[in-house]
Amino acid sequence: MDSLDLPDPPRPAPDASLQLSSAHGARLAATRSAGPRGRVVLAHGFGQTRESWAGTQARLAAAGFGSISFDMRGHGRSSWNPAGLDYSAADFVADHRVAAAAAGALPIAVGASMGGLTALLAQAQHRLYSALVLVDVTPRWEPAGMERIQGFMRAHPAGFADAEHAAQAIADYLPHRRARKTPAQLAALLRDDGAGRLRWHWDPRLLEGFVANSASLQDTLEAATRALDVPVLLVSGGRSDLVSDATVAHFLELAPAARHVRLPEATHMVAGDDNDAFADALLEFLRAHSSLPTPSPAAASDPGVAR
Repeated sequence: MDSLDLPDPPRPAPDASLQLSSAHGARLAATRSAGPRGRVVLAHGFGQTRESWAGTQARLAAAGFGSISFDMRGHGRSSWNPAGLDYSAADFVADHRVAAAAAGALPIAVGASMGGLTALLAQAQHRLYSALVLVDVTPRWEPAGMERIQGFMRAHPAGFADAEHAAQAIADYLPHRRARKTPAQLAALLRDDGAGRLRWHWDPRLLEGFVANSASLQDTLEAATRALDVPVLLVSGGRSDLVSDATVAHFLELAPAARHVRLPEATHMVAGDDNDAFADALLEFLRAHSSLPTPSPAAASDPGVAR
Protein backbone atom coordinates (compact mmCIF):
# COMPACT_ATOMS: atom_id res chain seq x y z
CA MET A 1 0.00 0.00 0.00
CA ASP A 2 1.37 3.33 -1.00
CA SER A 3 3.44 4.44 -3.94
CA LEU A 4 6.73 5.99 -4.86
CA ASP A 5 7.37 9.23 -3.05
CA LEU A 6 10.38 11.20 -1.91
CA PRO A 7 10.20 14.61 -0.22
CA ASP A 8 12.63 17.34 -1.07
CA PRO A 9 15.66 18.16 1.12
CA PRO A 10 16.64 19.18 3.80
CA ARG A 11 18.00 15.86 4.89
CA PRO A 12 18.93 14.83 8.45
CA ALA A 13 22.51 14.66 9.61
CA PRO A 14 22.57 11.03 10.78
CA ASP A 15 24.67 9.85 13.69
CA ALA A 16 24.99 6.42 12.15
CA SER A 17 23.94 4.19 9.32
CA LEU A 18 22.89 0.81 10.66
CA GLN A 19 22.16 -2.64 9.37
CA LEU A 20 19.54 -4.47 11.37
CA SER A 21 19.31 -8.26 11.35
CA SER A 22 15.71 -9.47 11.00
CA ALA A 23 13.81 -12.70 10.37
CA HIS A 24 14.87 -15.14 7.62
CA GLY A 25 18.31 -13.52 7.46
CA ALA A 26 17.02 -10.16 6.22
CA ARG A 27 19.40 -7.23 6.52
CA LEU A 28 17.58 -3.92 6.93
CA ALA A 29 19.25 -0.64 6.00
CA ALA A 30 18.54 2.09 8.55
CA THR A 31 19.49 5.66 9.38
CA ARG A 32 19.63 6.91 12.95
CA SER A 33 19.57 10.54 14.06
CA ALA A 34 20.12 11.34 17.74
CA GLY A 35 18.16 13.67 19.97
CA PRO A 36 17.58 14.08 23.72
CA ARG A 37 13.79 14.42 23.74
CA GLY A 38 12.58 10.98 22.73
CA ARG A 39 12.85 8.15 20.24
CA VAL A 40 10.82 7.72 17.05
CA VAL A 41 10.68 4.82 14.57
CA LEU A 42 9.70 5.85 11.02
CA ALA A 43 8.18 3.07 8.87
CA HIS A 44 7.52 3.82 5.20
CA GLY A 45 4.73 2.63 2.90
CA PHE A 46 4.79 0.11 0.08
CA GLY A 47 7.03 1.18 -2.77
CA GLN A 48 8.85 3.74 -0.63
CA THR A 49 12.16 3.73 1.22
CA ARG A 50 13.44 5.38 4.38
CA GLU A 51 14.35 8.35 2.15
CA SER A 52 10.64 9.25 2.10
CA TRP A 53 11.10 10.44 5.69
CA ALA A 54 14.11 12.69 4.95
CA GLY A 55 12.29 15.99 5.51
CA THR A 56 10.42 14.66 8.55
CA GLN A 57 13.60 13.27 10.09
CA ALA A 58 15.30 16.63 9.63
CA ARG A 59 12.41 18.39 11.42
CA LEU A 60 12.53 15.83 14.24
CA ALA A 61 16.27 16.33 14.68
CA ALA A 62 15.89 20.11 14.73
CA ALA A 63 13.27 19.75 17.48
CA GLY A 64 15.51 17.46 19.53
CA PHE A 65 13.85 14.11 18.80
CA GLY A 66 15.96 11.10 17.98
CA SER A 67 14.72 8.80 15.24
CA ILE A 68 15.39 5.69 13.20
CA SER A 69 14.10 5.27 9.67
CA PHE A 70 14.56 1.94 7.93
CA ASP A 71 13.98 0.24 4.61
CA MET A 72 11.56 -2.62 5.09
CA ARG A 73 12.58 -5.93 3.60
CA GLY A 74 12.12 -6.02 -0.16
CA HIS A 75 12.63 -2.25 -0.42
CA GLY A 76 15.50 0.16 -0.98
CA ARG A 77 18.84 -1.08 0.31
CA SER A 78 17.38 -3.80 2.50
CA SER A 79 17.57 -7.42 1.39
CA TRP A 80 14.79 -9.32 -0.36
CA ASN A 81 13.25 -12.53 0.91
CA PRO A 82 14.94 -15.59 -0.55
CA ALA A 83 13.44 -17.20 -3.64
CA GLY A 84 10.49 -19.35 -2.67
CA LEU A 85 9.72 -17.42 0.52
CA ASP A 86 6.67 -15.19 0.17
CA TYR A 87 6.41 -11.91 2.06
CA SER A 88 4.09 -12.10 5.06
CA ALA A 89 2.76 -9.77 7.73
CA ALA A 90 4.92 -11.67 10.22
CA ASP A 91 8.05 -10.63 8.29
CA PHE A 92 7.19 -6.94 8.58
CA VAL A 93 6.28 -7.30 12.26
CA ALA A 94 9.76 -8.77 12.74
CA ASP A 95 11.21 -5.73 10.98
CA HIS A 96 9.37 -3.46 13.41
CA ARG A 97 10.75 -5.44 16.34
CA VAL A 98 14.37 -4.93 15.36
CA ALA A 99 13.84 -1.26 14.45
CA ALA A 100 12.18 -0.60 17.82
CA ALA A 101 15.01 -2.40 19.62
CA ALA A 102 17.58 -0.30 17.78
CA ALA A 103 15.73 2.89 18.72
CA GLY A 104 15.55 2.00 22.41
CA ALA A 105 12.84 0.82 24.76
CA LEU A 106 9.28 1.70 23.73
CA PRO A 107 9.77 4.40 21.11
CA ILE A 108 6.91 6.15 19.29
CA ALA A 109 6.04 4.64 15.90
CA VAL A 110 5.21 6.75 12.85
CA GLY A 111 3.94 4.52 10.07
CA ALA A 112 2.74 5.50 6.60
CA SER A 113 0.26 3.19 4.91
CA MET A 114 1.86 -0.29 4.96
CA GLY A 115 4.25 0.91 7.66
CA GLY A 116 1.28 1.96 9.79
CA LEU A 117 -0.66 -1.25 9.27
CA THR A 118 2.33 -3.37 10.24
CA ALA A 119 3.00 -1.09 13.23
CA LEU A 120 -0.56 -1.82 14.39
CA LEU A 121 0.06 -5.56 14.09
CA ALA A 122 3.43 -5.29 15.85
CA GLN A 123 1.88 -3.32 18.70
CA ALA A 124 -0.91 -5.86 19.17
CA GLN A 125 1.54 -8.76 19.27
CA HIS A 126 4.55 -7.31 21.06
CA ARG A 127 3.64 -3.92 22.60
CA LEU A 128 6.72 -2.34 21.06
CA TYR A 129 5.62 1.28 21.10
CA SER A 130 4.54 3.88 23.64
CA ALA A 131 2.40 5.72 21.06
CA LEU A 132 1.42 5.39 17.39
CA VAL A 133 1.12 7.89 14.56
CA LEU A 134 -0.73 6.37 11.59
CA VAL A 135 -0.30 8.25 8.32
CA ASP A 136 -3.27 7.90 5.93
CA VAL A 137 -4.08 4.34 6.88
CA THR A 138 -7.06 2.78 8.63
CA PRO A 139 -7.95 -0.88 9.32
CA ARG A 140 -10.37 -0.81 6.39
CA TRP A 141 -9.73 1.19 3.25
CA GLU A 142 -11.38 2.21 0.01
CA PRO A 143 -10.94 -0.51 -2.66
CA ALA A 144 -10.73 2.04 -5.50
CA GLY A 145 -7.72 3.69 -3.90
CA MET A 146 -5.98 0.35 -3.44
CA GLU A 147 -6.69 -0.59 -7.06
CA ARG A 148 -5.22 2.69 -8.31
CA ILE A 149 -2.02 2.20 -6.30
CA GLN A 150 -1.57 -1.39 -7.40
CA GLY A 151 -2.32 -0.42 -10.98
CA PHE A 152 0.59 2.02 -10.99
CA MET A 153 2.94 -0.46 -9.33
CA ARG A 154 2.11 -3.10 -11.94
CA ALA A 155 2.21 -0.72 -14.90
CA HIS A 156 5.84 -1.14 -15.96
CA PRO A 157 6.75 -4.83 -15.71
CA ALA A 158 9.59 -4.42 -18.23
CA GLY A 159 11.10 -1.49 -16.37
CA PHE A 160 12.33 1.71 -18.00
CA ALA A 161 14.77 2.52 -20.76
CA ASP A 162 16.20 5.44 -18.79
CA ALA A 163 15.62 7.64 -15.74
CA GLU A 164 13.62 10.19 -17.75
CA HIS A 165 11.10 7.50 -18.65
CA ALA A 166 10.69 6.67 -14.94
CA ALA A 167 10.43 10.35 -14.01
CA GLN A 168 7.62 10.82 -16.52
CA ALA A 169 5.75 7.81 -15.13
CA ILE A 170 5.92 9.29 -11.64
CA ALA A 171 4.86 12.73 -12.89
CA ASP A 172 1.84 11.19 -14.65
CA TYR A 173 0.88 9.36 -11.46
CA LEU A 174 1.32 12.45 -9.26
CA PRO A 175 0.03 15.27 -11.49
CA HIS A 176 -0.53 17.58 -8.50
CA ARG A 177 3.23 17.68 -7.85
CA ARG A 178 4.88 20.54 -9.69
CA ALA A 179 8.48 19.48 -9.17
CA ARG A 180 9.86 16.43 -10.96
CA LYS A 181 12.11 14.00 -9.16
CA THR A 182 15.75 15.00 -8.95
CA PRO A 183 18.47 12.62 -10.21
CA ALA A 184 19.37 11.77 -6.59
CA GLN A 185 15.76 10.96 -5.74
CA LEU A 186 15.39 8.81 -8.85
CA ALA A 187 18.59 6.96 -8.03
CA ALA A 188 17.06 5.90 -4.71
CA LEU A 189 13.94 4.61 -6.46
CA LEU A 190 15.54 2.62 -9.29
CA ARG A 191 17.95 -0.27 -9.74
CA ASP A 192 19.86 -1.45 -12.79
CA ASP A 193 18.76 -4.97 -13.70
CA GLY A 194 22.03 -5.72 -15.51
CA ALA A 195 20.28 -6.03 -18.86
CA GLY A 196 20.06 -2.37 -19.79
CA ARG A 197 16.79 -1.62 -18.02
CA LEU A 198 15.97 0.34 -14.88
CA ARG A 199 13.43 -1.15 -12.49
CA TRP A 200 11.80 -0.02 -9.26
CA HIS A 201 13.88 -0.66 -6.16
CA TRP A 202 11.35 -3.02 -4.55
CA ASP A 203 10.90 -6.75 -5.02
CA PRO A 204 8.01 -7.31 -7.48
CA ARG A 205 7.05 -10.44 -5.52
CA LEU A 206 5.61 -8.10 -2.89
CA LEU A 207 2.68 -7.44 -5.23
CA GLU A 208 1.73 -11.11 -5.40
CA GLY A 209 2.31 -11.78 -1.72
CA PHE A 210 1.72 -9.30 1.07
CA VAL A 211 0.00 -6.58 -0.99
CA ALA A 212 -2.36 -8.89 -2.87
CA ASN A 213 -3.41 -10.55 0.39
CA SER A 214 -3.61 -7.40 2.50
CA ALA A 215 -7.43 -7.30 2.48
CA SER A 216 -7.44 -10.59 4.39
CA LEU A 217 -5.79 -8.78 7.31
CA GLN A 218 -8.62 -6.30 7.84
CA ASP A 219 -10.39 -8.22 10.61
CA THR A 220 -7.06 -8.68 12.42
CA LEU A 221 -6.30 -4.98 12.00
CA GLU A 222 -9.69 -4.08 13.44
CA ALA A 223 -8.98 -6.21 16.52
CA ALA A 224 -5.53 -4.64 16.87
CA THR A 225 -7.03 -1.15 16.69
CA ARG A 226 -9.73 -1.97 19.22
CA ALA A 227 -7.05 -3.21 21.64
CA LEU A 228 -4.90 -0.06 21.49
CA ASP A 229 -4.13 1.37 24.93
CA VAL A 230 -1.46 3.92 24.00
CA PRO A 231 -1.90 7.46 22.58
CA VAL A 232 -2.71 7.39 18.86
CA LEU A 233 -2.72 10.08 16.17
CA LEU A 234 -4.24 9.46 12.75
CA VAL A 235 -3.11 11.94 10.07
CA SER A 236 -5.13 11.66 6.87
CA GLY A 237 -4.96 13.38 3.51
CA GLY A 238 -8.04 15.35 2.56
CA ARG A 239 -7.56 14.29 -1.08
CA SER A 240 -6.71 10.66 -0.33
CA ASP A 241 -8.62 8.02 -2.27
CA LEU A 242 -7.56 5.25 0.13
CA VAL A 243 -8.73 6.76 3.43
CA SER A 244 -12.18 8.40 3.45
CA ASP A 245 -14.54 10.03 5.92
CA ALA A 246 -16.19 6.62 6.33
CA THR A 247 -12.97 4.72 7.07
CA VAL A 248 -11.84 7.45 9.49
CA ALA A 249 -15.19 7.31 11.32
CA HIS A 250 -14.87 3.54 11.57
CA PHE A 251 -11.34 3.88 12.93
CA LEU A 252 -12.49 6.35 15.59
CA GLU A 253 -15.28 3.98 16.61
CA LEU A 254 -12.66 1.29 17.20
CA ALA A 255 -10.21 3.68 18.94
CA PRO A 256 -12.35 6.49 20.43
CA ALA A 257 -9.43 7.96 22.39
CA ALA A 258 -7.41 8.49 19.20
CA ARG A 259 -6.88 11.95 17.76
CA HIS A 260 -7.44 12.69 14.07
CA VAL A 261 -5.88 15.47 11.98
CA ARG A 262 -6.82 15.93 8.32
CA LEU A 263 -4.48 17.81 5.99
CA PRO A 264 -6.89 19.08 3.34
CA GLU A 265 -4.47 19.46 0.42
CA ALA A 266 -2.62 16.16 0.90
CA THR A 267 -3.29 12.96 -1.03
CA HIS A 268 -2.35 9.50 0.24
CA MET A 269 1.32 10.57 0.21
CA VAL A 270 0.79 12.91 3.14
CA ALA A 271 4.38 13.65 4.18
CA GLY A 272 5.50 14.14 0.60
CA ASP A 273 2.55 16.35 -0.32
CA ASP A 274 2.69 18.69 2.69
CA ASN A 275 5.68 17.82 4.84
CA ASP A 276 5.62 21.09 6.81
CA ALA A 277 1.99 20.64 7.88
CA PHE A 278 2.57 16.96 8.59
CA ALA A 279 5.68 17.66 10.66
CA ASP A 280 3.84 20.36 12.61
CA ALA A 281 1.06 17.91 13.53
CA LEU A 282 3.58 15.19 14.37
CA LEU A 283 5.70 17.44 16.58
CA GLU A 284 2.65 18.69 18.48
CA PHE A 285 1.72 15.07 19.23
CA LEU A 286 5.29 14.09 20.16
CA ARG A 287 5.69 17.03 22.53
CA ALA A 288 2.49 16.02 24.31
CA HIS A 289 3.28 12.31 24.59
CA SER A 290 7.01 11.62 24.36
CA SER A 291 7.60 12.20 28.09
CA LEU A 292 4.62 10.15 29.36
CA PRO A 293 5.28 7.05 31.47
CA THR A 294 5.35 4.01 29.22
CA PRO A 295 3.91 0.53 29.74
CA SER A 296 6.08 -2.54 30.09
CA PRO A 297 6.56 -4.53 26.90
CA ALA A 298 4.71 -7.83 26.76
CA ALA A 299 7.63 -9.60 25.10
CA ALA A 300 11.02 -9.25 26.74
CA SER A 301 12.99 -11.41 24.32
CA ASP A 302 15.73 -9.82 22.23
CA PRO A 303 14.68 -9.90 18.56
CA GLY A 304 18.28 -9.76 17.43
CA VAL A 305 19.64 -6.39 16.39
CA ALA A 306 22.91 -6.04 14.50
CA ARG A 307 24.46 -2.59 14.56
